Amino acid sequence: MEIQERKMKVEKRQSVVLVPYPFQGHLTPMLQLGSILHSQGFSVVVAHTEFNAPDYSNHPEFVFHSMNDGLQGRDMSMPSLENMYDLNENCKAPLKNYLVRMMVEDGDELACIVYDNVMFFVDDIVTQLRLPSIVLRTFSATYLHSMLTILQQPEKYLPFEDSQLLDPLPELHPLRFKDVPFPVIDNTVPEPILEFCRAMSDIGSSVATIWNTMEDLENSLLLRVQEHYKVPFFPIGPLHKMAPSTSSTSLLEEDDSCIEWLDRQAPNSVLYVSLGSLVKIDDKELIETAWGLANSEQPFLWVVRPGSVSGFQWTEALPEGFEKTIGERGRIVKWAPQKQVLAHPAVGGFFTHCGWNSTLESICEEVPVICRPILADQPVNARYLSQIYKIGLVLEATERSVIEKTVRKLMLNEEGKEMKKRVVDMKQQIVAGMQIDGSSHKNLNDLVHFISSLPSRAPPTPAVGAILTSNYIPSKTIIES
Repeated sequence: MEIQERKMKVEKRQSVVLVPYPFQGHLTPMLQLGSILHSQGFSVVVAHTEFNAPDYSNHPEFVFHSMNDGLQGRDMSMPSLENMYDLNENCKAPLKNYLVRMMVEDGDELACIVYDNVMFFVDDIVTQLRLPSIVLRTFSATYLHSMLTILQQPEKYLPFEDSQLLDPLPELHPLRFKDVPFPVIDNTVPEPILEFCRAMSDIGSSVATIWNTMEDLENSLLLRVQEHYKVPFFPIGPLHKMAPSTSSTSLLEEDDSCIEWLDRQAPNSVLYVSLGSLVKIDDKELIETAWGLANSEQPFLWVVRPGSVSGFQWTEALPEGFEKTIGERGRIVKWAPQKQVLAHPAVGGFFTHCGWNSTLESICEEVPVICRPILADQPVNARYLSQIYKIGLVLEATERSVIEKTVRKLMLNEEGKEMKKRVVDMKQQIVAGMQIDGSSHKNLNDLVHFISSLPSRAPPTPAVGAILTSNYIPSKTIIES
């Protein structure tokens, strides 16, 4: 009886369909957005790929639909252009069939589609079906602004010489040529990568953009980017703090035992080390990092993700004698409950790849950072953390002596203490934005009104009905109480 009542309640709400990109840094903010929209009265449907499918049991308030992505048997440990294009192509028919079914069954209750900008195929589908769509940007406005600036005049920036690496990028202070926000090969960016980034940055027919950022952090850049797109922007971040649900969004099993270890450490004494869910390093960097951490004589919690060291399963490449040297002062885990770790009073610094989720989580828990950027938006974020916000130290080389010196500077020196003060101030601005009269809270109210006020779509045409009867494949949808 309870299940039936729950199902009826969900079906009577306006539905929002979310289409996440299936990697951790993108999936997490989309699920957090889903929790926010559900708390505002919407029924939330997550149309996801078979690859990296979310754990349904962590989100019983959502309806899930699994799309056949055609990627079985491929190496998906790192995104590639081929896989990303194929993902966009292979998901077209499954999503279209599912949306047509919803249109027929749910009447006018389908409010809009919200999709990750990497899943740009969605624009073709919503245009055909005359459904409103909204793009979710899971990264900073700073990153998109730098990308758009270069895409508009790539010849002004590419290719560049080795001697230019530390030179400023024109019009993009404080970025340098080494911070170019694209994968660089031989000091240039191949045209296929530029084309993909153009597709990713194009919002097509979308009527608005949702941002996992805050006006208080990026107002001037949000305004500049909005001039380019000319649609409403809704910066409602930080999503992980705005979301009412504390359910895990992790694709990997989190080792909660590290919290008990943190409980035994002194306040602000522990350096948390994690390079995220995608980054790979070689065994040389692992060894240099290990001795750098050991020689710093600071307690540390180090996430070494299985498969993250090229050619090794896990920690087999650690140097002989390392574990004996560190004893109880260090703890290595396969994956950690990061938000909980950063919020722990024992944690005083974060050695990070500077992904946008990690950046926001660190600021929100008042933790200054050591920046080790590697790909995508990470060099841009790192440059802003160190040069504009001044709450981070850039690791200038992955050598043990440099790592040791940088850890000590962050955790023990006056410079690190000043960074701590600044990040405390930044956190207070973000908290203010989340209050009832704050920018993120106001933008969320505006977003809810915007979605609720979207024009009713036209009823399904005969052509849409034909799609349903000829191509529809039943979905793997669940509704749980």
